[in-house]
Amino acid sequence: MTDRPHLAVIGAGPAGLAATLAAAAQGVRVTLLDSAARAGGQFYRRPAAEPPAAHPRTPHHHRRTGRRLDEDLARHVEAGRVTHLTDHHVWFVERRSHRPAEDPVDGGGPRDSFTVHALLGPDQDDSVEVRADAVLLATGGYEKVLPFPGWTLPGVLTAGGAQAMLKGSLAVPGRTAVVAGTGPLLLPVATGLAAAGVEVAALVESADPKAFLRRTRALAAQPGKVAEAAQYAARLLRHRIELLTRHTVVKAHGEERLEAVTVAALDADGRVRPGTERRLACDTLAVGHGLLPHTDLAETLGCRLEGLAVHVDAEQRTDVPGVWAAGETTGIGGVDLALAEGHIAGRSAAARLTGAPPDQRAWAPAAKSRAGLREFFAALDTVYAPPACWTDLVTDDTVVCRCEEVTAGAIREAVARLGAGDPRTVKLMTRAGMGWCQGRMCGPAVAGLAGCELAPSRRPFARPVPLGVLAHAGEADDDPSEQR
Repeated sequence: MTDRPHLAVIGAGPAGLAATLAAAAQGVRVTLLDSAARAGGQFYRRPAAEPPAAHPRTPHHHRRTGRRLDEDLARHVEAGRVTHLTDHHVWFVERRSHRPAEDPVDGGGPRDSFTVHALLGPDQDDSVEVRADAVLLATGGYEKVLPFPGWTLPGVLTAGGAQAMLKGSLAVPGRTAVVAGTGPLLLPVATGLAAAGVEVAALVESADPKAFLRRTRALAAQPGKVAEAAQYAARLLRHRIELLTRHTVVKAHGEERLEAVTVAALDADGRVRPGTERRLACDTLAVGHGLLPHTDLAETLGCRLEGLAVHVDAEQRTDVPGVWAAGETTGIGGVDLALAEGHIAGRSAAARLTGAPPDQRAWAPAAKSRAGLREFFAALDTVYAPPACWTDLVTDDTVVCRCEEVTAGAIREAVARLGAGDPRTVKLMTRAGMGWCQGRMCGPAVAGLAGCELAPSRRPFARPVPLGVLAHAGEADDDPSEQR
């Protein structure tokens, strides 16, 4: 046991790693919890073992940064400054307040305390508790899924899912692929699949390249990002991947699995232009429409949201004393922004916990990077948006909620005939969103078909929890963060 203040960091992606290293370097004891078997998150995901020399390495940029983060984490773990808990699936964070609500987080006197509840291992049938003086949420994001006819066929997967297969196991999902949707993630997915030997028939992007001409100031301020995009463009040419901009997937075809997709051009209003339909043979469709922040834990703690992301101040503090947030949970912005925010959050948390006045000069370069990257990705958000009329392509017999097998027709009936005007009411009338994923997958689609904005859905727990675990919550005597 030690008297050093204790910070629990939830999520071992780029933001969580940067925060952990920054806080540990300032003398704070850190417990890093993550559901994966290895640190790195989706961006730094890699195989459990290095591939043999004869096997092509998984395509990856920023490899040097990932290796440095790994080495720094290992040094802090060996020195006893960090406890890294893998295969820990956090389902709830409990806050106990020991001071008046109006006291600031660094106002002296008794501090709040937190208990992090996590399910263990792949079976997730047992739970442990980690007690800490403060919590830093680096829970990342998840993919936005929009349905279309045939999207439930085997062979159709998300763009991030295809990338995870390639990075995590060096496996390819098929022989011939189409990559479709919108957003910068499609570029590394398409070029990564091609580099691994998959024939990529086309990259189907619904955004209009001309829209970038109206964002030249934001683009010019990030020459590194522009150069990275140019490198991907060169790879597309090298692998002879056809780029179809202002196009979308209309339908996926197949009997027992995917056999082909129909794509079509979009007009200025985001509607399919008649007569432009084209059928592409493929056995894999990797489709993505951007990411959404993971905010379940933040919501249960009572953190304020701005839109769908966690609101933070200049130090990455939420409005809940003792809780910081960094990375995609505060807004989707890529690895460089996550690293900057994580570093700031870790330095701030360490200063506040040790009672030292935060020295913002110590993280001035990260703050400068954060400001520029936030402006850059705000501009990208206006370019990479799903087609305005995507719901027109969703037929009534298309399954929207896969957990409960609710169709688009049932949702439209709930809206038109029964008067449902928001996702919650649609859920009560149709069971859309009541399944295992609790609406995380179908939420954007239900909101779009209901004609309303996607709103945060406050859930009591961040993941399904066995009743036996709930019955015994609070009885744990051992704190894994104390184990060495």
